[in-house]
Amino acid sequence: MTEATDWNAAARAGRRLGHAVERHASIGSTNDRARTLLEAPSGEGIAVVTEHQAAGRGRRGRTWLSPPGRNLMLSVGLRPRLEAARAGLLGIAAALAVRDACAAAVPAATIGIRWPNDVVAADGLKLAGLLLETTLAAERVSDAVVGVGVNVNWRRSEMPPEIEARATSLADLAGAELDRVALLAAMLERLDAELAALEAGSSPLTRFRESSVLDGRAVRVEVGDAVLEGVAAGIADDGSLLLDTDAGRVALGVGEVVAVRDIPAGATA
Repeated sequence: MTEATDWNAAARAGRRLGHAVERHASIGSTNDRARTLLEAPSGEGIAVVTEHQAAGRGRRGRTWLSPPGRNLMLSVGLRPRLEAARAGLLGIAAALAVRDACAAAVPAATIGIRWPNDVVAADGLKLAGLLLETTLAAERVSDAVVGVGVNVNWRRSEMPPEIEARATSLADLAGAELDRVALLAAMLERLDAELAALEAGSSPLTRFRESSVLDGRAVRVEVGDAVLEGVAAGIADDGSLLLDTDAGRVALGVGEVVAVRDIPAGATA
C-alpha cells in the first residue's frame, strides 16, 4: 500500500459503519477479517481495506482480480437488526449504496444494477461486484459481512482480455483517475444510511427496480448447474428475479446473469 493513500480519512467517528478503517497492504480475505472483527467489542462497522487479496472471492467461489493501488476492495461486518425474512433486502440496499457512490463519482455516466447486485455501466460492462455473507439465527439476521470490489482506476486497456471483454472502470467513464479515499468515504456514508433505513422498516425495492438494467431483455441465468433462459420481467417483493421462460414465469432467489441481449421490436426472445 502506498504511503500517499490515507484510507483513515474516509472514517467518521460516531458513524456505525465506517467509524474506523483498518488498512492492509495484503490480506487473505477482507470478508474473513471483517467477520473476525465482529467478535471485538467495537468491531462492528470497521471498514477493512486492502490493496491485494491472496484469497479474495466473488460470488460462486470466483476470484476477484485486482492489481495493487488501482481499485477499491472493502469489507464491513455488521449485526443488522433485521428479521430473517428481510435478509434478502440487505444485499439490495448494499448494491444501491455502491451504485450511488459510483454514480456520484462519474455524474455524466448512466450506472445501473444487474441482478442480483452487480453495478454496471450503461453498456452493461461491470464496474463493481458485491459478496454478501449472512448468518441467520432464531429467525433473525445475527450478523453479515458486505464485501465490495470496485474497478476504480484500473483501465480496460490494462485488463487481461478475458476481463476487458466484460468489465470497465470508473476512470474509463470519467476520463480521469479518481480519488479512491473519497469514493470509500462516500460508499461508507451510503452503506450506513441504507442500513439505518432498512432497520427502520423502509424498503429499497422501488429504487432497486428503477435501477435494474434487465427488465424486458433476454437473459441467461446460471442457477447451480442449471441454465435458464427467458425475458426478465422485474423484481419480486423478496428481491427475486422474475423470469418469463418457455415453461412460464419463475422467481429466482439465487443465480448469476451470464448473458443479456436486447429484443428487437416485434420480436420474441
